[in-house]
Amino acid sequence: MRPGEERPVEGGACGGASELEVLKLRAAERIDEAAERLGALSRAIWSEPELAYEEHRAHGVLTRFFQGEPPAASWTVQPHYQLATAFRAEWEPPGVRSAPRPLHLGFLCEYDALPGIGHACGHNLIAEVGAAAALGVKGALEGLPGPPPPVKVIVLGTPAEEEGGGKIDLIEAGAFKNLDVVFMAHPSQENAAYLPDVAEHDVTVKYYGKASHAAAYPWEGVNALDAAVLAYNNLSVLRQQMKPTWRVHGIIKNGGVKPNIIPSYSELIYYVRAPSMKELPVLTKKAEDCFRAAALATGCTVEIKGGAHDYYNVLPNKSLLKAYIENAEKLGIDFISENDAVLNGSSGSTDFGNVSFVVPGIHPYFYIGSDALNHTEEYTEAAGSQEAQFYTLRTAKALAMTALDVIFKPELLERIREDFKLKLQEEEFLNRAE
Repeated sequence: MRPGEERPVEGGACGGASELEVLKLRAAERIDEAAERLGALSRAIWSEPELAYEEHRAHGVLTRFFQGEPPAASWTVQPHYQLATAFRAEWEPPGVRSAPRPLHLGFLCEYDALPGIGHACGHNLIAEVGAAAALGVKGALEGLPGPPPPVKVIVLGTPAEEEGGGKIDLIEAGAFKNLDVVFMAHPSQENAAYLPDVAEHDVTVKYYGKASHAAAYPWEGVNALDAAVLAYNNLSVLRQQMKPTWRVHGIIKNGGVKPNIIPSYSELIYYVRAPSMKELPVLTKKAEDCFRAAALATGCTVEIKGGAHDYYNVLPNKSLLKAYIENAEKLGIDFISENDAVLNGSSGSTDFGNVSFVVPGIHPYFYIGSDALNHTEEYTEAAGSQEAQFYTLRTAKALAMTALDVIFKPELLERIREDFKLKLQEEEFLNRAE
């Protein structure tokens, strides 16, 4: 097969369209045929929001969904895969097992919610779009006559994105080891093939002082609340010297128990964010210096403890992004410009960033019919609306179409792998990934 050629597609063309384009249409049709079931899946998750690592009902809804997809037993489902609320569902065309190692394509589902405001980040829609895209690829491939393409479709249920990093747990357990390309999409206020999700380190800071009566003999006390306030102010002062792309934000979680008692204990939780894993330790060191300085000034002792996992920045893959944009635009999706995405796009963090360091992948954002901002009550309402269904399934179709490009265009897969290695080299992570 010469560079640039497509892998032959069994089953012929239709009405002048290329064979691959016919398959893409078939994928979109299969998603439309499953629209009612997919909408019910999303609503079931949305209506009973669950926090990180506690998504037992969502896990049950999703595993039953794949176990019940027609024809019966077509998906091999592993509930409680590596984590209590993770799962793995696999499908491959009949006859693939006798072929050399097939291409492994992963579709990721998230389904944890936020405390107090439910699915204000639309993870019910992430679960739906991942499931729908996988169904689309399966539907396109299963009717092909002749030898099937050597491919395995894998759906991974990845809990605890909002807190803890379930994908990182799964990486460490080997769940991503044999995947070749991964796909997911995230709800937003606009369509963006890529937004610069940044690296993040969370830290808990505890100050220990000495209690005393605040009016009778305050000089006998060591004020842990003063240390927390000084730390907060130290970081506020630091911001003048921070790069525009750096972020440090946090809360005072514990500041004492009663005004007439010098607080002997205080606690802060902070998130430290930078555009890359190269910059994150630099900013983290500056923040920790602010915490230690507050302890020194007040006479408190300090305990600084980082979170279990750092979230890495998301590595873009230009070849995969280009293919996704081309497919999405055929479906009528209008994207914000690349400059707007980089300069004005949201800069949150996601554990998909860690995935993007171990396997090539794509994490586009999609409009759901509302201008409400993520992590608000208004976005919770939008994520559960019927209007969001059209945009969610349209995005799933674009992902499925892009996955078919990866299957039938070997040259595209090679470029995706080359882009992945190049980005790892830029991040100085190549040896670690290999």
